[in-house]
Amino acid sequence: MRFKKIIGGFLCALLFLGQAADASAEEEGGADDLSLYAKAAVLMDADSGRILYGKDENTPMAMASTTKIMTCITVLENGDPDDVLTVSPYAAGMPKVKLYLSAGEQYRVGDLLFSLMLESHNDSAVALAEYIGKRYLSPDLQAKDSAEFTVEESKKAVAAFAALMNRKAAELGCTQTYFITPNGLDATETITLESGEVVTKEHCTTAAELARIMAYCIRESAQKDAFLEITRTPGYSFSANGRSFTCTNHNAFLTMMDGALSGKTGFTNKAGYCYVGALERDGRTFVVALLACGWPNNKTYKWSDTKELMQYGIDHYFYKSFREEDVAFDPDTLSAIPVFGGRTDILGDVAYTDVEVVRQDAAEKQEEVEGILLREDETVQVVYHVKDQLTAPVRAGAVVGDVSYLVDDRVYYTEQIVAADTVEKIDLPWCVEQIRLRFCLH
Repeated sequence: MRFKKIIGGFLCALLFLGQAADASAEEEGGADDLSLYAKAAVLMDADSGRILYGKDENTPMAMASTTKIMTCITVLENGDPDDVLTVSPYAAGMPKVKLYLSAGEQYRVGDLLFSLMLESHNDSAVALAEYIGKRYLSPDLQAKDSAEFTVEESKKAVAAFAALMNRKAAELGCTQTYFITPNGLDATETITLESGEVVTKEHCTTAAELARIMAYCIRESAQKDAFLEITRTPGYSFSANGRSFTCTNHNAFLTMMDGALSGKTGFTNKAGYCYVGALERDGRTFVVALLACGWPNNKTYKWSDTKELMQYGIDHYFYKSFREEDVAFDPDTLSAIPVFGGRTDILGDVAYTDVEVVRQDAAEKQEEVEGILLREDETVQVVYHVKDQLTAPVRAGAVVGDVSYLVDDRVYYTEQIVAADTVEKIDLPWCVEQIRLRFCLH
């Protein structure tokens, strides 16, 4: 009997340890457990821009045809899909992958955007770049038929388009991104800075900045709906110049996970396999960016990495509003502020103004959101600053402080603290009137 009790106790202990190990594994299941092929990777909250996971995310690297998400949004924002462009000899001479455009042919811009994003055609990318970039050339080149462009003239138009891409990247805060080609083919150029210094620049981005650009394309751009319509289309057919074309979407991720939104693949010998994609589920939007995710014969690595990162986000990050009761700043924390030189009902008293918090709609405030994706072990830090004293006159609504909501020491949302009351300044006419009221009427 005693032996049976010992064996039973031993088995119970093993069961307990096994359950504890399983629980521990579930708790761990975090970023440290991710096993990725990509040399650089990012999982981003598309709405806040917060990086939820990063691996060498700030290292500049070649990005191949993921470049084309910026090409597409730049054309959409600066052109008209119903415009018709003429193909130059330079565009027609681009290497594979290509639509096999011929110099002098004319195409609808919208048709070539599908060619660009679904099949990743390099000749379509250059034809679109010249269509926009030509506008920034000299008047005589603007008037010249693109079919008659020399190679140098075409390169000038492409360079003007690349300048637009770089300007947009700078607006988005992408300081380590540099575009030279609209199709993502590897390129290097030498430029002279304003200081006179000569530097060599490569066509490159970082995983973090590539994710930022995708977030812009799907959430912030005025052309986001058009971008999503193009990149989500399974197949597209059109006819032009007596020929018929069919483009098939090669973004396999669109059918791999529920909520897949958009994406773009890329490959060059230098960049390796690259990918940037987006997924939306339960009000949460995630972006994954991968650079150098294997070389032949490892074409599928980008899909396994993308699914692993997306699933990590889905399992561990949930939306938290800055206005929820357990997060929102409590205005009862604030006290009335004394107003030096302010009028009071009783002479000699100190004037005060009550204060209140003004919660603006985040849509009215640039680069701010009303909530953020957090893990269960993360919290929002709320910090407020308010003036200790004011000087009359004070107008109701005057800003006297602010409330900041921070995660990882970065401010994601702010509110204003304002004066609730108007307090006029003590001046001579007011003093005279007080004397008259208090003494002359008795």
